[in-house]
Amino acid sequence: MRILLVTVTTLATAVTVFILATFATFALGAASGSNPAAVALGEVATQADIDRMNHVFGLDRPFLVRYVDWIAHAVTGDLGTSWFTNIPVAASVAQAFPVSLSIAAGAIVLALLFGFTGGVLAAISQGGIVDRAVTLLSTISATVPAFVAAIALILLFAYAIPIFPVAGYVPPEQSLSGWLLCLVLPSLALSLDAGADIARQLRTSLVGTLKENYIIGARVHGLTPGRIVFRHALPIASTPALSVLGVHAPRLIGGAVITEVIFGMPGLGQLANRAALQGDIPVVQGVLLVTIVMVVIIGAIINLIIARTAGTGRSAA
Repeated sequence: MRILLVTVTTLATAVTVFILATFATFALGAASGSNPAAVALGEVATQADIDRMNHVFGLDRPFLVRYVDWIAHAVTGDLGTSWFTNIPVAASVAQAFPVSLSIAAGAIVLALLFGFTGGVLAAISQGGIVDRAVTLLSTISATVPAFVAAIALILLFAYAIPIFPVAGYVPPEQSLSGWLLCLVLPSLALSLDAGADIARQLRTSLVGTLKENYIIGARVHGLTPGRIVFRHALPIASTPALSVLGVHAPRLIGGAVITEVIFGMPGLGQLANRAALQGDIPVVQGVLLVTIVMVVIIGAIINLIIARTAGTGRSAA
């Protein structure tokens, strides 16, 4: 019953966030003042010519009508057409989307791997060398911006240790190993901040959980340390850490757009950058819409995982 309630609440929140975010995105595009008709027709165009072209683009309709029409078409997969290339925005986004999704997913996996490994090791060795090392590395990682880490990784692996490719993108259908290799550096650069915060939060919560009475009782009953940590303590202690990941999810997705530009990967960042320089509002809005959907979906999934983990942890306790 609790899971059902959390699911309904999460879906309602996701829909609300989606509407507010897309409305703000569309409003910013409308307020940008970009006039494709004037650009397309040139300086010799008369006002009548510009008005006629604006009618073709649908820019002479009320703002709310255009927003509702945009969302209604977006739900069916129609994101409009580029003002300057006449290429459907959905086609351009579909080509670039797998790149950004791969980087963001890789960053989330690495952040969870580093965060949970470091947090558990630091907690079970509280006050020891491993604890201090994890704390130091987490502090350093949290202070390094993703783009600085990306540049440092490029310098390191382009000259000192040429193991991973430092630029370009290989689709998985072309080469699975090549795809994985080209994702390592951008995903690693993007994951450092989130992984550090997860490790610190998990260490704090796990140390507190290991002092709870039911954990002491488990030790008295002779349960092994591994079973105590992973079966009884970690499910409860991991809830705050997963909440940290929920906070970082928008940053990871937004950071993927920036990181892919540094690594020369043809993702949503490159697409949005070119469109913004041209003033191609439909393309920029399409990229932002897809980014919003990614953030909302990942946030909803994390909330459901947290609810499930918390329920499992209480049952185990």
